[in-house]
Amino acid sequence: MLRTNRLKRALVEGREVHGVMASLPTAASIELIAEAGFDFVVIDTEHVLINPETVEHMIRTAESYRLTPLVRVADADPKTLLRLLDGGAQGIVLPNVEDPGTLERAVAACKYAPEGERSLNAGRPGAFGKASLAEYVVQANREIMVVAMIESRQGVARIEAICGVPGLDMVLEGAADLSQSLGVTWQTGHSDVVEALEAVQSTASEHRIPYCAFLRHPEAKARWQARGVGAFMLGDERGIAFRALQKALDEARALASREAPRS
Repeated sequence: MLRTNRLKRALVEGREVHGVMASLPTAASIELIAEAGFDFVVIDTEHVLINPETVEHMIRTAESYRLTPLVRVADADPKTLLRLLDGGAQGIVLPNVEDPGTLERAVAACKYAPEGERSLNAGRPGAFGKASLAEYVVQANREIMVVAMIESRQGVARIEAICGVPGLDMVLEGAADLSQSLGVTWQTGHSDVVEALEAVQSTASEHRIPYCAFLRHPEAKARWQARGVGAFMLGDERGIAFRALQKALDEARALASREAPRS
């Protein structure tokens, strides 16, 4: 059964939310993220090799915790979007959106008529036909999110037209790939990248579309909050786990070194 999209509700109400990318293809990853207290998760199928059954298990796990599950896709193929939504995804994250046409087609694939052309199905989200499907399609159109990632010079240049597409629910920055597109690879704090991100955020704000920022630096949150941003991504769970493990090991080695007897 399709749940209320708690992330979408929070954004409408102006409440602060925190999400993380799930890059480990296992439901246990979702349990860790949910137990840690995150508001939403983006299951990554763009950079991760993951089978459809595992994605569905991860979505189902998120549902059990009332954690909003979004899925980042590799491309905007309507059939891919359809299967993920039929599997229970509450939102689709489109990578590297560079033109309004791509976004328009994705929205159409994610919405039932009259807002789109998503194929009808009485699967998991529709409770297998238990309730009125006529009511379900209205609910689905209300709850499903479409998120556009802006990750290139072209996307930044066309952000006004992109934000003008009906059905866009959130803009998510992609500073890493954007830095490469701007010729300053991996320099996510470079002035050119920061200026581009701020331009995207300003345009999204003018269109009353929530903007979601990655928190890569300690001072980043306060800077984005000052600009009215309340949605944040903390990276991916692999990187967070790696840094925590590395820190624990470094501290253990430092402690052992201090406690070692002197000859």
